[in-house]
Amino acid sequence: MRAIGYVRVSTEEQAAEGLSLAAQAERLADYCRARGWTLTALYRDAGVSGRTLERPGIQAALEALEAGEADVLLALKLDRLTRSVVGLHELIERCDKAGARLAAVQDALDTGTANGRMVTSILAVLAQWEQETISERTKAALAYKKARGEWVGVPPYGFAVNGDGTLHVVDAEMRTIVTMKRWRRRGASYRQIATRLNDACVPARRGTWGNRRSPGS
Repeated sequence: MRAIGYVRVSTEEQAAEGLSLAAQAERLADYCRARGWTLTALYRDAGVSGRTLERPGIQAALEALEAGEADVLLALKLDRLTRSVVGLHELIERCDKAGARLAAVQDALDTGTANGRMVTSILAVLAQWEQETISERTKAALAYKKARGEWVGVPPYGFAVNGDGTLHVVDAEMRTIVTMKRWRRRGASYRQIATRLNDACVPARRGTWGNRRSPGS
């Protein structure tokens, strides 16, 4: 049996234990060895949502199947392939036309059987429901915080978030803002301002000001 492997992580999952691209690829290789399958290719999508099939990696994998390069499209879990019921049906249809099937290691799924198709469809519905539920809860939580006057997201430079969600002024950062405005009024470019701040070892929120590395970094 020839298998094409597919691995995917979304941005928020990249650091999650067990979901890295390398970890998924290793599990697929182990699975194929245990079953005597040949892993002919491995396709990947990094930092891409599973809500849509408009992903370069999954499209390349499907094209390889349609070209007759393998008999099964293999992923660690069904939600690595798709989190959409519509997407699942499209995957199954394209695999059918190519004379191939879908398989997921952790879900113990294989669409080569009627039972496998039924369970796969049920899991796809649950995966989509889970994603939509999380989205609804997140939106509700953000709306609640905004209604209470709490800051949502990363505060702007010069401010920090209090324990109650409100903002307070960071004096040192405000002094830096005043200095930057003064330099700007005197004709300094943004690049020149960033260079001056880096040379003075004035800390930025993240990394350095602009693209320069700070002294000693």
